[in-house]
Amino acid sequence: MTENAQQQTPANTPELPTQYAPAEVEGKLYERWVERGYFTADAKSEKPPYTIVIPPPNVTGSLHLGHAFQHTLMDALTRRKRMQGYEALWLPGMDHAGIATQNKVEQQLAEEGKSRQDLGREEFVERVWQWKEEYGGKILGQMRRLGDGVDWDRERFTMDEGLSKAVQTIFKKLYDDELIYRAERIINWCPRCLTAISDIEVEYQEDDGELVSIKYGEGDETLVVATTRAETMLGDTAVAVHPDDERYRHLIGKRIKLPLTDRAIPVVADTHVDPEFGTGAVKVTPAHDPNDFAIGQRHGLESITVMDERAVITVHGPFEGLDRFEARSAIVGALRSQGRIVAEKRPYVHSVGHCSRCKTTVEPRLSMQWWVKVGPLAQAAGDAVRDGRVAIHPADMSKRYFDWVDNMHDWCISRQLWWGHRIPVWYGPEGQTVCVGADEEPPGTEAEGWKQDTDVLDTWFSSGLWPFSTLGWPEQTPDLEKFYSTDVLLTGHDIIFFWVARMMMFGLYAMDGEVPFKTIALTGLVRDERGKKMSKSFGNVVDPLDWMDAYGSDAVRFTLARGANPGTDVPIGEDWVQASRNFANKIWNATRFALMNGATVEGPLPDPSEMSATDRWILSRLNKSVAEVDAFYEDFQFAKLSDALYHFAWDEVFDWYVELSKTTFMAGGAAADVSKRVLGEVLDVTLRLLHPVVPFVTETLWTTLTGGESVVIADWPKDSGFRDVGAEREIETLQQVITEVRRFRADQGLQPGQRVPARLTLDGTAFAPHEAAIRQLLRLQPEGDAFAATATLPVAGAQVALDLSGTIDVVAERKRLAKDLAAAEKEKAQANGKLGNEAFLAKAPDHVVDKIRGRLAKADEDIARIQAQLEGLPAA
Repeated sequence: MTENAQQQTPANTPELPTQYAPAEVEGKLYERWVERGYFTADAKSEKPPYTIVIPPPNVTGSLHLGHAFQHTLMDALTRRKRMQGYEALWLPGMDHAGIATQNKVEQQLAEEGKSRQDLGREEFVERVWQWKEEYGGKILGQMRRLGDGVDWDRERFTMDEGLSKAVQTIFKKLYDDELIYRAERIINWCPRCLTAISDIEVEYQEDDGELVSIKYGEGDETLVVATTRAETMLGDTAVAVHPDDERYRHLIGKRIKLPLTDRAIPVVADTHVDPEFGTGAVKVTPAHDPNDFAIGQRHGLESITVMDERAVITVHGPFEGLDRFEARSAIVGALRSQGRIVAEKRPYVHSVGHCSRCKTTVEPRLSMQWWVKVGPLAQAAGDAVRDGRVAIHPADMSKRYFDWVDNMHDWCISRQLWWGHRIPVWYGPEGQTVCVGADEEPPGTEAEGWKQDTDVLDTWFSSGLWPFSTLGWPEQTPDLEKFYSTDVLLTGHDIIFFWVARMMMFGLYAMDGEVPFKTIALTGLVRDERGKKMSKSFGNVVDPLDWMDAYGSDAVRFTLARGANPGTDVPIGEDWVQASRNFANKIWNATRFALMNGATVEGPLPDPSEMSATDRWILSRLNKSVAEVDAFYEDFQFAKLSDALYHFAWDEVFDWYVELSKTTFMAGGAAADVSKRVLGEVLDVTLRLLHPVVPFVTETLWTTLTGGESVVIADWPKDSGFRDVGAEREIETLQQVITEVRRFRADQGLQPGQRVPARLTLDGTAFAPHEAAIRQLLRLQPEGDAFAATATLPVAGAQVALDLSGTIDVVAERKRLAKDLAAAEKEKAQANGKLGNEAFLAKAPDHVVDKIRGRLAKADEDIARIQAQLEGLPAA
């Protein structure tokens, strides 16, 4: 920006501070948006609906980069749709997070020297509600910091009255349809949390353990089995071998002695056994292993539970009362003393499941639990994608979805907790079992011998209802009628198996086949700048609030969006957030310059016949950008749309159009008035295009530029269809001239601001109107009487002669250029050699050949450029 340009400030021009300070504006702007009701959806509106329900964060949680990432993308989608004239609802809420929340309160009680048993169930649940009111929901305030444009009037909680009614209603409906049942099965059990946990709550890690090989039986009737869990042998009820394994065929059907016990167990033949793995014989413990349980079911084996809920051994005197790990060591010692340990391997690294909440090693355990029969529900969930009612994006993720829903096992929905939706089933004094619906009374009182089931439902059960329960189901509310089914579910690909599948099953079941969402847009996971998973143990976890404090929320949002390729993990580092902060500053400074030079949105755009080629070029590029960004949004290509906006705004608007227009502004007159209106139009549209991703800086700049109420409710830009291929070609050629001369100046070691006398010979039709801009941008002063051309550059139909007298060492420059020319000629010779080799062309892939052709073309360009530079130099 030149000093003269800065002095062109028109009267009554809106003013902006010299620097953008995010911390001073973001909070105020967000509260203004909420107070004005911009994010509140109207169920009575005649506008077409657009609905996204937020994946409910845990009430115990705080904003992490994964949340910030997905929230940025959901916010961008809903902000754009709102601007496009849709009645956009982005519905917020929280999940009660059964285990996580109960653990928080139990830890609090432990600090007081108490347990939940000391309080009793009712008082403990009341204590959890108190904790929720005082400490829960921290993340909601952090969502405001990020700029989430959610409808706070519709905020929901999975334990609120309406959602609790929905849970009880669908449980009853599933129960009556015989899709819920109670049975004894193997589940994941946490001995610390004392509850069954879902697969998603199990974290697997490589642990150092031991692999021991144990001899079962006596004499000729012996088998060797290997195990990492020797303590479970106390519950063995068989040894299994493959029916075709010749080594053990003579033992099938016989009974052999189980070491350390007085029991004899059968040898059974089962095709599940891999004869090539280990010894080809496996111990079968139906009560403590899911595969063994299945074998036991097939062969009618007894299931013997050898541990209690705290993983303490409950059988066989010498080991009774020992913790499972103590028992493991003691049992191996006892077997060793009897000579039954054939081999031992320590350490034996293997994958072990741990409770994601308390990190305790999970124990497979036979337990009486409540289950959902998922067969027909999963079939419907698969069909909805197969027949096109629901689209998965990116499409190649569909296979993972089908792999899951087509092979889904029945779902254990009961948890041995006190915090959560209690299972609505009562047991009577005569063995009766009664399921009670939402509007029904229990069948009797406790005094009459009736007791409610003590378990609560898996958290995923209630969150599986989220797309419709949050809109008022089971009541037929105006919200449900207007906003269901939702448009997009945007979530991480890591929970497609758990949350996504459950919402599909329940939505189709409860809503008579109407899908819960039309599109499933799957994102990757946020990783550090090296692509490594973020983990506290790695020390690479980033608090997004720290980056927001340092660089502003817009910078964090833009960085996350710019890395969001569908289904692909997102690496992110602080350097990238700094670069996004610089972009926000660039937008600020360029808009400030434009306002100081009279950029305006008042009145209609001038007729193209009144515009310069520069004006017509930028408007043509603007409309192409609008079309491009729209296409990327429809394809959930956030990275590409952000990159397109970045390069259009920074490169084309700020670095080229603004710079090319400075001489016009300084000259004044009618041409300047036209360009001021064009610049105002370009900034208006560009700020609206950027708004969904960077809402705060664009709100400040757009309202200042246009005087409008808010960009949040402004119209989304439309492609007017205006194109000017001639103007685009003309400015592209002009850019080539300026770029080549700049490169030449840099090659000569000239300082960017150093002025050099020059003679311009321009194509009259293409470049004559741009001479002032060329001289201004290239720091080329008039040639003067003593001008002596020491270098001449022919570029794109123009010729730029420079007087470099006294500015360069001609001998050194010729030597340097000669070296560069030799390198370019060598590159050309090598490329020609390969392209002239028929054997090479016959074998090389097309992309390799294309790459070599590109190298040849580049070498030819370099040779021509260097030769022109050499010819332009004076004699040494």
